[in-house]
Amino acid sequence: MFSTASLLTIVSAAALFFSLSEGVLATPVRRAQCAATLNEAKVIADRLQSHWFNTATGQYTDGELWTDCNALEDLHNLMLAAGSDDYGSVADESWIGKAALNPNEDWNAFLGGSWDDSQWLILALWKIADYKNARGQDASAYLSSAAKVYDIVAAQWDDTVCGGGVWWSSANTYKNAITNELFLLTSASGYLRTGNQTYLDNANKEWNWLSNSGMRNSDGLFNDGLDSSTCQNNGQTTWTYNQAVVASGLGALGVANKDTSLFDEAEISLDASMSHLTVNGILKESCDDPVSSSCDHNQQIFKGIWTKHVQYYLDQANDAARTAKYSAFLGAQYSAIYHYGKNADNDVGNVWYAPSQGGSIFSPEASASGLAGIVADAKYGPC
Repeated sequence: MFSTASLLTIVSAAALFFSLSEGVLATPVRRAQCAATLNEAKVIADRLQSHWFNTATGQYTDGELWTDCNALEDLHNLMLAAGSDDYGSVADESWIGKAALNPNEDWNAFLGGSWDDSQWLILALWKIADYKNARGQDASAYLSSAAKVYDIVAAQWDDTVCGGGVWWSSANTYKNAITNELFLLTSASGYLRTGNQTYLDNANKEWNWLSNSGMRNSDGLFNDGLDSSTCQNNGQTTWTYNQAVVASGLGALGVANKDTSLFDEAEISLDASMSHLTVNGILKESCDDPVSSSCDHNQQIFKGIWTKHVQYYLDQANDAARTAKYSAFLGAQYSAIYHYGKNADNDVGNVWYAPSQGGSIFSPEASASGLAGIVADAKYGPC
């Protein structure tokens, strides 16, 4: 259970969030990285690496490509925030880094026809490159590999079914939200990184299609995807991560196009998340349950991706009022992760909104999710 003090912290944070959302408060919360919060992130990261990372294989226990990519991204996001080198060798030792460093890597074989996983890989390669560049190290192999993977994904755009979009996989049977939100993000961010007009053209094409696809429902939330036979919203689960990856993509596109109305579009789904995908102001997946969670390895990482991509969105928006709107909410997630999600071994479970009664699942994906939430709070939450 929470202590009285910690419960008051969360209640105060939630109250501040609702005040901000109603426009009562306009002054920004501090923007410096919070050292105390980053210290807590390091505790989680240390446990993630010592308990869940296999140095022989360069993989996380039972990990998949996309979840391992997010864990590596989270470690490098932490090091960039903290100015540390605690995990500076991990990228090159990982199976992902070894592929990136191999100039002859067969990326089509490596990716296995999964076009959403491919783009999580791009994001990880970019974050690793950012870290290496910040340390004066050679990041060219990581950037070159990211460009190669991006070109493979861009070739999967298809106009013949539902008028556009990138397929979820090489099976060409499903067009879903996350793959296309990621293509928006990798395209817009790729343009900001390279100035390559093709990236920006792809980003604008993607948002034009995605915004008219019907995947965002009347609550402002993106459902999982489209029914391929009707090209209508399939009504499947509104996972948390779908609501923030689109926001970080729109943040990048807003900067690229010098169009702040895209920030307003981003916040439709962020605000809807906070209204519809929470319990007592804390993010909750439909599969989360403190007594008996049913989340699989993929779903255990979703909430942390939400917080991370809110961080990325706020990085791009670079606006004190927009930051203030989400600061207390990020702070509440951190408090919940720390007091409800974390166990005595410093692993983080998938349930944040309530103390585990034996049902929270502790895994590398859930710990990476918690790590992402703490790092996002260190940058934009109350300190």
